[in-house]
Amino acid sequence: MNLREFLSNHLILLDGGMGTLLQAEGLAVGELPERLNLTAPDTVTAIHRAYYEAGCHVVNTNTFGANILKFSKEELAAVIEAAVRNAQTARDTADGDGPKWIALDIGPTGRMLEPYGDLPFEEAVAVFAETVRLGVRCGVDLIFIETMNDSYETKAALLAAKENSDLPVWVSNAYGEDGKLMTGATPLAMVAMLEGMGADAIGLNCSLGPAALAPVVEEYLAHASVPVLCKPNAGLPRVIDGKTVYDVLPEAFAETLADLVKKGLRLVGGCCGTTPAYLAALKKRVEAIPPCPILSKEETVISSYTHAVRFGKQPLLIGERINPTGKKRFKEALRAADMDYIVGEGIAQQEKGAHILDVNVGLPEIDEVAMLTDAVLRLQAVSDLPLQIDTSSPEAMASALRRYNGKALINSVNGTEESMRLVFPLAKRYGGVIIALTLDEKGIPPTAEGRLAIAKRIVEEASRYGIAKKDLVFDPLALTISADNRAAIETLRAVRLIREQLGCHTSLGVSNVSFGLPDRDTINSTFFAMALSNGLSAAILNPNSTAMQKVYHAYLALNGLDENCRDYLTFAESLPQPAAVIEAKPQAAEAVDGDSALKTAVLRGLKERAARLTAERLASVPPLSVVEEEIIPALDTVGVGFENRTVYLPQLLMSAEAAGAAFEVIKQAMSDRKAADKCRVVLATVKGDIHDIGKNIVKLLLENYGFAVTDLGRDVAPEAVAEAVCACRAPLVGLSALMTTTVPSMANTIAVLRREAPWCKIMVGGAVLTQEYADAIGADFYGKDAMEAVRYAERIQKALTE
Repeated sequence: MNLREFLSNHLILLDGGMGTLLQAEGLAVGELPERLNLTAPDTVTAIHRAYYEAGCHVVNTNTFGANILKFSKEELAAVIEAAVRNAQTARDTADGDGPKWIALDIGPTGRMLEPYGDLPFEEAVAVFAETVRLGVRCGVDLIFIETMNDSYETKAALLAAKENSDLPVWVSNAYGEDGKLMTGATPLAMVAMLEGMGADAIGLNCSLGPAALAPVVEEYLAHASVPVLCKPNAGLPRVIDGKTVYDVLPEAFAETLADLVKKGLRLVGGCCGTTPAYLAALKKRVEAIPPCPILSKEETVISSYTHAVRFGKQPLLIGERINPTGKKRFKEALRAADMDYIVGEGIAQQEKGAHILDVNVGLPEIDEVAMLTDAVLRLQAVSDLPLQIDTSSPEAMASALRRYNGKALINSVNGTEESMRLVFPLAKRYGGVIIALTLDEKGIPPTAEGRLAIAKRIVEEASRYGIAKKDLVFDPLALTISADNRAAIETLRAVRLIREQLGCHTSLGVSNVSFGLPDRDTINSTFFAMALSNGLSAAILNPNSTAMQKVYHAYLALNGLDENCRDYLTFAESLPQPAAVIEAKPQAAEAVDGDSALKTAVLRGLKERAARLTAERLASVPPLSVVEEEIIPALDTVGVGFENRTVYLPQLLMSAEAAGAAFEVIKQAMSDRKAADKCRVVLATVKGDIHDIGKNIVKLLLENYGFAVTDLGRDVAPEAVAEAVCACRAPLVGLSALMTTTVPSMANTIAVLRREAPWCKIMVGGAVLTQEYADAIGADFYGKDAMEAVRYAERIQKALTE
């Protein structure tokens, strides 16, 4: 039976946890679960068989961590071949009727991708691709990418799956208690990106129990046009009589998921702590529930790595300043590869309220492919706004779209056969909303009806590539009224006709209308107001124009889009005297709200600028004052924002990198000063666990706060941790674990430390831990995130100096 066809008309029951069952069968502390495919195939096969016999349609191979970062190429091939064979044996020998499929299970690498970590994007794609190719060769039925807590790594895995197979691909992310991924992505941001790239089913797993994840499921159901899946944990883990147990029992687990199935959930199963008994209870609850139809939500959505932006809710402002056209200084920056200037332009526009940043770096004398890709990466490192990738080069477009973290706005396609042939495949492959210009081989039609006709042809051609109408935004092209006094009238008519007859959104480069005329801002702002009144969805403009901002905020207030006129009042208070166009300058981001330029650079995560400003400050300010009055306060500000969930992990890491660059300059100026002036902290990811993202984040922050850090790395034996602590008599050690199967190793490490280094305080962290669990295994402190670890280290330091 065809899996895609079955999914379109049926509810699919997925399997449950694997690691907790392997532990119950004797998985040794520190032993890699994937190796059991070779050393204990009967055990793995029996677990798969039990899930099939509980009524599951799909089981995941025991390959969650099987990749070339953990295994040699030869062993990886053997592990995956054995894993698929075990699942096939279970399928062939299981009792019960009904279809049975095998999914190649792919989990995260355990490393963070650049720029926040050390794993290059293309290397991550290659890691996942190797696993995919092996699984496909062995005969799996689909690819299941799961437990991803970073949107960029999710994209790398999905690209690898799509580029190396034609099998169905299901993608599941791990959300925290705040309803976001570790790196800040919202559910709608992930829906936008994953649907755009062609995932067959999307959803969430792990982290929490079904009730806690229900709000995220409902958000997926509200926006997704593809089937939604959910595999929750059996609640949160606890230790009773030395054994790990979970606090949600099978019946309660099944009841909550059954309620979500009634709301539209199409694929259901379990993750950590669930067993065949949970799936049997779930089958009993849901088998009589008719599946809800899967409907297209017809939403035009783009996204960054943190959030989505929807067209139609209110008019959107697209900042136009990252573009060399008519900008001498910007051209100089491009020729000099002055990315600091380019990034500054982006930050300045974001501060002025832009929702999207247009990025155009097209100059004949530069390498546009490399420059556009670099500009996209650098902007995404410091700004969470979605980007409009603006180029006429298919090569540059392909490179930038591949590396973009989210679902981009693509500028542009037009009605010529060549343009559609080049751009539509890129949009289909990488996802994106496409700006479609209403021109063709004959040029720009003089009438609104002519532009509407081109728009209709573009919609028809896009559908042949599998691109929905909702992913097209039309630009009916504003032409200068100095050459044609009806130009503005026809453009405005086209905006209205496209909206009324095609149901599509529109965008305009507003400032084109005034070309060749004096006092352009007056013409531009009036035309902008007229366009908004005709239903314009988005405008490419200068966000630093006071005249444009006046029109925009007044329009929102007058159309009931600004509750109690709050935004208008805030804007009015900020108006300069006299009102004028303020030219955008990167220096606008040098200082914000009374903070020094250096503090602002650290807050913004501008590494090069922070280093330059530190060198300048040291000419007149003592090094210690720079540290205590500017760098540390900036880190504290970002840290508080992170703790309050107003700042997310990428911003935290980039600020830490900027602070690190500033510290390096200070160290060079103070060669006699110690590299660290606080106590030593030993860090390690426990035996059997190769995931060190959390540990690395803690290390980076601790070092920036002046602590000396000994990083033992990943997969560290308890004895090695104790030896390192004793060697430097460290007063504090931090232990990390991501996988359920490695928590016993953490408990063993704590026991060894209590025996060998009783003076040492122990802090623990990781996705599978809770305060109750940390208390049960004897830890002194449980940190939910990296900043909590820093705060605890500060308390230890204070106690040492009192």
